[in-house]
Amino acid sequence: MKHKHIILASNSPRRKFLLEQGAFQFTINASDIPEIVPDDLAIREAPEYLAIEKAKACTHICRGYDELILAADTSVFLNDIILNKPQDRAEAVEMIHQLKSTKHEVITGVALRDANKLHSFSTSSFVVFDDFSDEEISYYVDTYSPYDKAGGYGIQDWIGWCKIQTIEGSYSNILGLPMRDVYNAIRDF
Repeated sequence: MKHKHIILASNSPRRKFLLEQGAFQFTINASDIPEIVPDDLAIREAPEYLAIEKAKACTHICRGYDELILAADTSVFLNDIILNKPQDRAEAVEMIHQLKSTKHEVITGVALRDANKLHSFSTSSFVVFDDFSDEEISYYVDTYSPYDKAGGYGIQDWIGWCKIQTIEGSYSNILGLPMRDVYNAIRDF
């Protein structure tokens, strides 16, 4: 299936990997915006809002109707708390402590934009972790340095292979880009 040329507005190695595995032709032109959401925005709308803002920030690089900007933002939610990327080791350890033996939600907001229109959506998945010992948490944080990952973990790392009980929804969404939904949205764009 032939698509427009995609411009990925992200430096995420996981999003790059997923698009490559999906056989998409794309270039990278990362959007660098402050990830600030309005105070009155519902918390679960934050990922889609940020994806839209990232796509808007890259509009100037879209030279025609044959190019399509793809922007995304992924957040981890534990109850009504958003767990962003940990700033340091202590915060990463604390996030994993909070997530152990719980069910949490991962939402990825996606925005597609060409020179004429914008389309956005969100995809939600749920993850249930096993319990963790302090030693396991330290091992994970010290070995995998999850500081660039929402919620302080990467599903593709040791923690995903050894400590996840169940997943409801899209695995690739938890990785950073809901590929089935992205494929369908690009096809229909």
